[in-house]
Amino acid sequence: MVISARVRNSKGVHSAVVTSSGEAKHVPISPRPDGFGSAVSGGELLFLALATCYCNDVYREAKKRNIEIREIEVEVSGSFGAEGEIAYGIRYKPRVKSSAPWAKVRELLRDTDTVAEVQKTLRAGVPVDLVIEEPAKVTS
Repeated sequence: MVISARVRNSKGVHSAVVTSSGEAKHVPISPRPDGFGSAVSGGELLFLALATCYCNDVYREAKKRNIEIREIEVEVSGSFGAEGEIAYGIRYKPRVKSSAPWAKVRELLRDTDTVAEVQKTLRAGVPVDLVIEEPAKVTS
């Protein structure tokens, strides 16, 4: 599955679109109060990505095991230092409501941690490459 994300911003206008396997979805995010940039930081979105990935994967893995999950809440927290520093102390805590025995739910949560793709990607330290393209020349 190929995934892409695009942010377009100009004063007072902010657009965020994610595309998976050719299907585009608009993500409503407001611009900053001064109009430039996003009201939600990249760090916040990173933590939301961790929570979302784990939430979705718990449902996926529970279905494989025939475990009913009535509700899941995933809280991700961590810290960023000064500008340009990486995050540290990232932790996430799932809370699950299920009719299954706690031992089965606990095993599900642990096993899901080993297959959650965003968590695995960060733990692996996958390279991220910057590609800079020269803009097209504007003719009048």
